[in-house]
Amino acid sequence: MENVFMYRIKELRLEKKLNQTSLAKICSVEQSCVSKWERGITLPSIDTIIVLCKYFNVSSDYLIGLSDF
Repeated sequence: MENVFMYRIKELRLEKKLNQTSLAKICSVEQSCVSKWERGITLPSIDTIIVLCKYFNVSSDYLIGLSDF
């Protein structure tokens, strides 16, 4: 299964005009974590996915690629 998360998180970040460092602060992680997510190397924890969903106002299904809305 393709890692849709890596594309969606970058797209959402750019829509909000955030750099990786700013998003990292919102999620309480290091900038390198955001970089690894966007390159498909790692995935965030469930707790961090919840933070991302709330911040970007999207569902977890959308974020991980189970739905397109």
